Amino acid sequence: PARLGTDRNSAVKQVASGRFGVTPAYLISAKELQIKMAQGSKPGEGGHLPGHKVTDLIASIRLTTPGVPLISPPPHHDIYSIEDLSQLIYDLRQINPEANISVKLVAQAGVGAIAAGVAKGRANSILISGSNGGTGASPLTSIKHAGVPWEIGLAEAQQALRANGLRERVILRTDGGIRSGRDAVLAALLGADEVSFGTLAMIAEGCIMARVCHRNTCPVGVATQDPKRRAKFPGKPEHVIAMFTFIAQEVRELLAAMGYHRLDELIGRTDLLAQKRTGDAALDALDLSPLLAQPAPRSPRHFQVWPDYDAPNALGNRVAEAALAALALDKIPLHREFPIYNTDRAVGARLSGRLTQLGNTSLPANAINITFRGSAGQSFGAFLIQGVHFTLIGEANDYVGKGLSGGVIALRPEDDVTFPWRESYIAGNTCLYGATGGALYAAGRAGERFAVRNSRAHAVVEGVDGHGCEYMTGGIVVVLGPTGYNFAAGMTGGQAFVLDDATTPQFLDRLNPELVYAARVEDETAGVTLHRMVEAHYEHTQSPLAAALLADWDAALPRFWHVRPKWMRHSVTAQSQISAATRSKHIGTAALVD
Repeated sequence: PARLGTDRNSAVKQVASGRFGVTPAYLISAKELQIKMAQGSKPGEGGHLPGHKVTDLIASIRLTTPGVPLISPPPHHDIYSIEDLSQLIYDLRQINPEANISVKLVAQAGVGAIAAGVAKGRANSILISGSNGGTGASPLTSIKHAGVPWEIGLAEAQQALRANGLRERVILRTDGGIRSGRDAVLAALLGADEVSFGTLAMIAEGCIMARVCHRNTCPVGVATQDPKRRAKFPGKPEHVIAMFTFIAQEVRELLAAMGYHRLDELIGRTDLLAQKRTGDAALDALDLSPLLAQPAPRSPRHFQVWPDYDAPNALGNRVAEAALAALALDKIPLHREFPIYNTDRAVGARLSGRLTQLGNTSLPANAINITFRGSAGQSFGAFLIQGVHFTLIGEANDYVGKGLSGGVIALRPEDDVTFPWRESYIAGNTCLYGATGGALYAAGRAGERFAVRNSRAHAVVEGVDGHGCEYMTGGIVVVLGPTGYNFAAGMTGGQAFVLDDATTPQFLDRLNPELVYAARVEDETAGVTLHRMVEAHYEHTQSPLAAALLADWDAALPRFWHVRPKWMRHSVTAQSQISAATRSKHIGTAALVD
């Protein structure tokens, strides 16, 4: 955070499936937000950072616990389809309308169809990432056997976009082992508007490709948190400047030799390429002509911005305008009510983005209170910040509280409904994905993947489907009802309380015990925490179930299971005193494999 708003700020911010440290301040500080579908050199596999590399600094930035491995869910945990990707693009554009949105795809067979879908999802640019490059921390099998060369993926994406009349809608970029000006010119001829340099820039800074990033023993201090090794870092800005100057000079020389003035004149000109004949019969038998095909009809290449699809009167904008006006006139706390429909998506994201942009990130509790009635669209309350309280009387779709960052969301049915609240679904799938703070109270059930990658938010819900609390690294989740299978898989931090009958082992059958253990509530501190959360749930939703539990709390408490990571078994209250080595030992190597 100290770099945000300074010359040290990174212009491009990635939003990978892990969502580590993805806060409104992080998102609003970017000129480009890149959705990372290709996890480095591990397409679709998710990623990890070993516990011994999670220092106090990294843990604070990523809102997790020192010494605990960081496991990234595979991308499909919140992006099941192209519609889900389109929704994430929409969410990011709502919180930071000035940023370009790019999507990083891995080069492999079929990437052209995916690229066409990304263009239809209204991304600004598409990055085709080749099989070379990537981090040395990746497993060897991923480095050697993931993806195909960028040339193949780029050619397929270029042809698919042109054939579908979509090429003018996106900037096409490629990376994955670009080493020279000649590579950059070749990429342009195959259709790339831009090329990205990663490994080469690292080498210019002093990286010697020792491939020990995961061991924290980098001999030149590039990929390490060891102060002694970091002191050996030889890199200087001038080294990187010199490298790019040489690349630019080589590009100019090649352009001059070909008779062109600007690289822009060469983009997509596969007619200027020909297959090299080597004299090797096996190599020359390969037919590379499909890479050089020119689909007809040829659509324009130059990028045009999609027409504005966020209407000025959209609910999210009206909510933001009302809140900002109240703050400007010092008329807080603000209380407003709006109708909401399932076409109203990402309500709250624009408000959080504007408040963050203006520096209002520490508003007093309940400074802005908005009540909605109806059926909320996807991403209700996404990225909601501190001081904002949303109450929805009705029901919500997927992604409630995505990236929640200090705000409070309460969901409850209408008073006159006749069905039992606890038996009905009030929210869809993947709620609280990547939440970094705040609270969610849902007087009803939620769908699959509830609180995946939650790092600090608190939540009370009256039942969840499969994969609840998956990959959690912090926060507290209370489930006042049944869970689906695979509960707490990959959970390395935080706590969960699950209501269950002492006479039935149903919950234990659905718990994933690899990294966590479940016991009845054993200590007074945990019991007090649980009671306060159920009490808050009643205060925010008037839930009949919460009222019944509180009315006979002595009978209700023994019915709760307390789920915690195994490294916390020593003492819940002594978490901060447990060393990083102890945490890593208790988690073991299982957490390092997705």
